[in-house]
Amino acid sequence: MLEASLSGVLKTVLIILLVYFGLKILIRFFGPLLLKYFMKKMGKKFEQQFKQGFGGPANPPREKGKVTIDKKPGNNRSSDKKVGEYIDYEEID
Repeated sequence: MLEASLSGVLKTVLIILLVYFGLKILIRFFGPLLLKYFMKKMGKKFEQQFKQGFGGPANPPREKGKVTIDKKPGNNRSSDKKVGEYIDYEEID
């Protein structure tokens, strides 16, 4: 059977504490830089999606003198169905 010596246990505990506090210090210094990097990356991605959704300058530039007309497709469906019955409500005090 294996026995744990006091020096081995202390060495293990000290290594764990050293790694814990070392990571804590590294995260304190490099955490804001990583966060700034990811926020900038997500901002660019959001901006690109916004431009695609609303037809901003994400469209390719056209040649000078070339005319194009973009039209929205018309809504050909018409709804003449009456849905339900109108009920007049009176307010009671």
